Amino acid sequence: MGKQYDVITDRLRTFITSQPVYFVATAPESGGHVNVSPKGYADTFAVLDDTTVAYLDLDGSGVETISHLRDNGRVTLMFAAFSGPPNIVRLYGTGTVVTPRDAGFDDLLKNFGPHPAVRSVIVVRCDRISDSCGYAVPFMEFEQDRTLLDQHHELDSSKKRQAERSGAPRNSIDGLFGLHAGETDPANRRS
Repeated sequence: MGKQYDVITDRLRTFITSQPVYFVATAPESGGHVNVSPKGYADTFAVLDDTTVAYLDLDGSGVETISHLRDNGRVTLMFAAFSGPPNIVRLYGTGTVVTPRDAGFDDLLKNFGPHPAVRSVIVVRCDRISDSCGYAVPFMEFEQDRTLLDQHHELDSSKKRQAERSGAPRNSIDGLFGLHAGETDPANRRS
């Protein structure tokens, strides 16, 4: 049976910060495509306080999450136990995109491990925190993080593409505004 919480308890904090993968879901205000993104690298997620979490947004192929958050702010993060006792935790809330131009960006970066190609930090203020059984989630073993994304971002060819992308406006696949030209600098920004 699921339960709702007013805050991220110590038990929930321990659970969500120990998961090697979690999922971020967003959708545009009307029409368009729902987006679900898997996230890894445990040191790219942080619990900031009892109702606020953040994750490091590394440069990637699209800007769906950023576009949706700027459209309506709605976001859900889901953590599922693939080992140990069954559990699913969902954090529902309002997400904010914090770019290097924004106040507080450098302070937020201190919550994360070292990674290249930092585009932004996504901060989520949770208005609903819940868990449920997860009885049907399969057991899976975590071997190790894939280091391919960080390695890829260190390549000169990747840095060139990052610079080209950040030098132009970026929109979602549905044409929603994502990033202004020059708003981020993932080719040169590290955490």
